[in-house]
Amino acid sequence: MNGLLLTDGYKTGHHQQYPKGTEEVYSNWTPRSNKYAPKGCDKVVSFGQQYVFQWLHDYFQDNFFAKPKAQVCNELKEELSMYLGAEYDVSHYEELHDLQYLPIKVKSLPEGLEIPVRVPMVTVVNTDKKFYWITNFLETILSTMLWQPMTSASIALCYKRIFKNWILKTDKENLAFIDFQGHDFSMRGMGGLQSAVSSGMGHGAVFLGSDTLPVISSLRKYYNAEGFVVGSVNATEHSVMCAGTKDDEIGTFRHLMNTYPTGILSVVSDTWDLWKVLTKYLPELKEEVLSRDGKLVIRPDSGDPVDIICGETRKPGGKLPKDKGVIELLWDIFGGTVNNQGFKVLDTHIGAIYGDSITTERAENICQRLSDKGFASTNVVLGIGSFTYQFNTRDTFGFAMKATSVVVNGERREIFKDPITDDGIKKSAKGLVKVDKVNNEYVLVDQVTPEQENTGELLVIYEDGKFVNQVTLQEIRDRVNASI
Repeated sequence: MNGLLLTDGYKTGHHQQYPKGTEEVYSNWTPRSNKYAPKGCDKVVSFGQQYVFQWLHDYFQDNFFAKPKAQVCNELKEELSMYLGAEYDVSHYEELHDLQYLPIKVKSLPEGLEIPVRVPMVTVVNTDKKFYWITNFLETILSTMLWQPMTSASIALCYKRIFKNWILKTDKENLAFIDFQGHDFSMRGMGGLQSAVSSGMGHGAVFLGSDTLPVISSLRKYYNAEGFVVGSVNATEHSVMCAGTKDDEIGTFRHLMNTYPTGILSVVSDTWDLWKVLTKYLPELKEEVLSRDGKLVIRPDSGDPVDIICGETRKPGGKLPKDKGVIELLWDIFGGTVNNQGFKVLDTHIGAIYGDSITTERAENICQRLSDKGFASTNVVLGIGSFTYQFNTRDTFGFAMKATSVVVNGERREIFKDPITDDGIKKSAKGLVKVDKVNNEYVLVDQVTPEQENTGELLVIYEDGKFVNQVTLQEIRDRVNASI
């Protein structure tokens, strides 16, 4: 697709609508509210900028600048003339093609940092007076691509804080476990491949466990990830269990353990009767599980996650399997140890993972109720899927890219948005902006001079087709982990 079609239709006329003599349009990308974010997600993780602008740069190179001017501009003329019902003048697009790069300067807050809402994370301004229109022409594609990696990284960090809080309370000697306690199961439920990748990279900025394989090559490409990026384990799906037949499910377990005699093996266990697996088959397999050089992970996949993992009763010793839940039933079979904090930790040969309909609220409840029964939170891994990551929009953190300064005939004008019918969320900054760090907190300073705008925490990452101040995945992860 032609790069200049990556926008909203109404943008095609805006170059004519700005005041005559417009030379510069300066905009910023800001999370305006956490009104619709999960509880505890009070700030936003800066993440995805390097990926998005590299992608945009590459796309324009391949799908506009590298193609013959007549071909791409005639295509635009034909399509937009039909679209708008009148002949469309593409001379401004032809001039852009002659330039052979995107004439913009992009500044960004460092990726991996947590930023308060209403603080700009990115600014974009044109670098050539002819192309004042390009700044907000790119608003649509930038908005499309930026909100999701930032939103997913921010929610992933909320999960990690929950896990850290409970591991400190129940199993602090096993702190490194939290890097893998939230595992990305979301790919199949996301809104397409690009959505899965951008969200999955956000998750991968925080956690080391993921089943979204394209994330690996994407993090290598856009964030210079080296060595181990994210990991997973051998695991079954329902088709595998069904193919082994309901009548011999225990035989399927044996076949799987013989196939993988070492390492972690995750087996979906509710294809038919989870409680039968936990009360009949696993007791019969106990010695085989304990003699295996690795961990067998039981994966329930339906029902209320909190009740399935923790049991319907709040105290240990329930009468029925559903009263006890998965962790207590596994303890009854395999036992384990009591750590220095007095919490039960399952034998290292057995564990559990649950990845259906997990939310931050359910994660909190699972950890709380395991603790209430005397179990460490580290007895379970949670698969974080599309029920978390796809149930979000640009409005989860109120993201928007808005122009706040223009130059017309050499005169700078501070512009802003403040609808009288709004509750204040849509009110924008005014004029040029910078972000300062005050008492270890990031704060917006608006209505600054051009000289002041060149200072502060926002750093140039892209200008006139060239990248600077690049960051690696490891640097991002180090910043994320320092914040928790």
